Amino acid sequence: MKRLITLFFLVCLCMAGARAQLAKVCFTNMPDSICPLLTAVNRADFIDFLESKMKAEVTNRLGGKSEMTHLSADYIRIKMTDQSTWQMKLLPLNDSTKVICTIRTACAPACDSSLRFYATDWKPLPSTDFLPQLPVLDDFVAEPTDTTNLYRYNDARRQADMLLMKADLSASGQELTFTFTTPDYMSEEAAKALKPYIRSTRVYVWKNGHFE
Repeated sequence: MKRLITLFFLVCLCMAGARAQLAKVCFTNMPDSICPLLTAVNRADFIDFLESKMKAEVTNRLGGKSEMTHLSADYIRIKMTDQSTWQMKLLPLNDSTKVICTIRTACAPACDSSLRFYATDWKPLPSTDFLPQLPVLDDFVAEPTDTTNLYRYNDARRQADMLLMKADLSASGQELTFTFTTPDYMSEEAAKALKPYIRSTRVYVWKNGHFE
């Protein structure tokens, strides 16, 4: 009998732990400082609306409209404003522990993203522990093998003086995709000249507790 009671207690603990690491629970418990545009009521309303099969749109702190467009057990995506989005993904560290990855993206007009990592109690964690190396310009732009186009290429590349990237977490998998957006802020002529040498995306996969 004592063994059955102990087993029941352990099962309850496991179920409570699993529930505590659901994306929606972490999201509703998120401190206001992580996402200041949304109130605690906004966050709860998002969940209620989507689970009721309604459009999950709320009025944010600034009086504008924000909409949660995706909610699953481990992923959330929100259209914060017409020019910005916010994503959250729960990623496994081991069988019982997860880490939160968030991405904030702003487009004005070229999109650029910033990533943060947190424990499930929203304690900040060092990003380099989970994403040791962000993409660099050379990951997206390859020098031409044909030297006849080298001058035109070098001139266009000089105008790519700011690395801008849009990051996206997979809703159904564990991939992190970076899209090269620097051409969106360059002159049309320079972007066109650089286009043949661009690898537009860089994909990382979550393995053994980090992206590689």
